[in-house]
Amino acid sequence: MDFVEYADREMMMLDLADRLTAELAEALRGNDRATLCVPGGTTPGPIFDVLSEQALDWDRVSVVLNDERWVGEDSPRSNTTLLKKKLLVSKASGATLIPLFKDDASAEDSMDALSEGLEGHLPISVLLLGMGADMHTASLFPGADNLEAALAADAPLLMPMRAEGAGEPRITLTARVLNDAINKHVVITGTEKREALERALKLPPEEAPIAAVLSGATVHWAE
Repeated sequence: MDFVEYADREMMMLDLADRLTAELAEALRGNDRATLCVPGGTTPGPIFDVLSEQALDWDRVSVVLNDERWVGEDSPRSNTTLLKKKLLVSKASGATLIPLFKDDASAEDSMDALSEGLEGHLPISVLLLGMGADMHTASLFPGADNLEAALAADAPLLMPMRAEGAGEPRITLTARVLNDAINKHVVITGTEKREALERALKLPPEEAPIAAVLSGATVHWAE
């Protein structure tokens, strides 16, 4: 794991957006397509604002979320809706969104169909992850019902997940898929999350799921 500290959040977001752009461009030079995997939530918003204006061959880029809440796009809790508003606009509007939600079935009943839609876009070319103060990443939550299976070396591509801290049922990419990413980044802000990251380095992934995906990752932090 590499750790990069920035003087302020704005500098971090700009620098990280530039780095993700360069890695996507490099992936596209050597391949027909590239896959970008990103978190939901508000933290990566400034990164998305910059990324969406970059002159990439976006029609050759597939975008998938790290995880999704099992809610429709009419919900303010939908990561998909946020992604469509913040990243898949302007120059990036030509990218292909790989869905992680079906509105006519439960998360458990949708795994096969959603996994089939994702499989052809793997491995991930460029991965950006976030982390909660509870040391979760994607929807790999401490104490979640399917956490052990999602951390396993032979895990499927996707896993339904329910946890006390998660709110709604979730669907998440598993640790195996995240770790197969060619370029891997984690973005965190604030003292609380830095301290959580430091704790995670001393804990097993079952207690600190972020620990399962830190090998080979670059962690970007600003106060």
